[in-house]
Amino acid sequence: MTARRSAEEQTRLEAALTHMFEHSIHFNEVLGLKVDSLAPAGVRLRLPMRKDLIGHFSTGRLHGGAISATLDALGGLALMVALAERHPADTADQVMHRFGRFGTIDLRVDYLRPGMGTEFVGTAEVTRLGGRVGSVLSRLHNEQGTLIATSSAAYVVA
Repeated sequence: MTARRSAEEQTRLEAALTHMFEHSIHFNEVLGLKVDSLAPAGVRLRLPMRKDLIGHFSTGRLHGGAISATLDALGGLALMVALAERHPADTADQVMHRFGRFGTIDLRVDYLRPGMGTEFVGTAEVTRLGGRVGSVLSRLHNEQGTLIATSSAAYVVA
C-alpha cells in the first residue's frame, strides 16, 4: 500500500490548488470562479452572475462562452484532484508540478437551457484517467438546481 500524504500536506495541496485555480489562472479570476469543494468523488465550483457575464442583453442570461470556459476549467480541476489521488504520497509541490503538462484536447458543450440565475454551480466527475489522457463529464446548474449545460471533455495529462 502506498503511503498517504499527511493531513497537513493535504491541506497545503488543497490551498495550492484553490489558489492556482482562482488566482494564478487569471481568466478564471476574470470569470469569478470560486472553488467550493475538492472532493475526490467530484469537484464543485461556483460562478456568481455579474453584469459583465451577460450574453443576451434583453434577457440577461449568462454568455455561452462563460459557460463553456467554466466547464472547461472545471474539468481540468477535476483531473488535478484525480491525479493527486492517484499519487497519494506526492507533496503539494509535486502535484502542482504535474499541472504544467495539462491541456484541453476536446470539449463538447451541450447548452440545455438559457443561463438564467444569480449564481451557477459546476460539478465534474472524472470518467477515465489514463497515463496521457483524462476524460471528464461536467454539469452547470443555476442556484435553483436547474441544469443549464453539460460537457464532456478530454485533456492531455502527461
